[in-house]
Amino acid sequence: MWWLADTQDLHRVSDRISSLYAERCHVDRADNAVVLVNKERTIRVPAAMVATLLLGPGTRITTAAVRLLADSGTALCWVGEQGVRLYASGIGPSRGSQLLLRQAYLVTRTKQRLAVARRMYGMRFPDEDVSTLNMQQLRGREGARVKKIYRLHSTRTGVPWDGRLYKPGQPFEAGDDVNRLLSAGHSCLYGICHAAIVGLGASPGLGFVHTGGATSFVLDIADLYKADYTIPLAFDLTAQGLTTERDVRTALRDRIADGKLMTRIVQDIKALLLDGKDDDHDSDAHELWDDTLGTVPGGINWANEYADTLDTDSFIGVTGPDIPEPRWDF
Repeated sequence: MWWLADTQDLHRVSDRISSLYAERCHVDRADNAVVLVNKERTIRVPAAMVATLLLGPGTRITTAAVRLLADSGTALCWVGEQGVRLYASGIGPSRGSQLLLRQAYLVTRTKQRLAVARRMYGMRFPDEDVSTLNMQQLRGREGARVKKIYRLHSTRTGVPWDGRLYKPGQPFEAGDDVNRLLSAGHSCLYGICHAAIVGLGASPGLGFVHTGGATSFVLDIADLYKADYTIPLAFDLTAQGLTTERDVRTALRDRIADGKLMTRIVQDIKALLLDGKDDDHDSDAHELWDDTLGTVPGGINWANEYADTLDTDSFIGVTGPDIPEPRWDF
């Protein structure tokens, strides 16, 4: 069995399956495993084996199972079919914040933020050197690339293309058939990327190219995969006369069912934020910040050490005596 981590490594995402998707089943707890039950079978999954549990339509979960997953550092995401929508999410207190702190560090420094943006564009231009381009140049090159992709798929499928149209907030309300499918497909892709970002413990709102929104980083990451997934899919479906929102949602669901996209998203996020550095970003730290030492261990009483440093001019706050718990007689 691949699971070889020691007890102290239970919260390492790098040793886990990136995501487990469940639908139309009951999720409960048995010892240190979550149990997935449906009409056909029962499956036991060690809680510490999974980084993110995606709960699809028709699932119900017990409080005991949620508590176990929270203690194991497993993120919970309530999603649509095959994760094409993210409705809600939750992360237990055992999850570390190192990746989030790294993301915040990079996004708040112009030089480092530009370097991450260049790596994002570099993923889309694998044969080009973008290391010296500024954001305006990168945006211009990306715009030209996307226009070329639209024209290629229009020629390939015979679907007319007159430009991109969409209505923010209402992805299926503007443009012709292919534009509406593009908007609906992109919306589904955003849900998948959102689930991956939340599951890793990064922030959906701290974007490097996009900014100002609660899902700016989601838009950044989703842009890496549109050319491979949603754009060709929208043109293919339009050519077949399948032009409803459900058509693109179910088609994208079927295409990502093998789990390769979620794995790719996780790997790309780590590559962008860590840039080859140590990826042990999910250790159970729970430390205290210190202005001179960096961090110190949490969960211990620092009063004795602090008291040893006090002089006669220092002040000590003293609390009153313990008050016994009241007794209620009924």
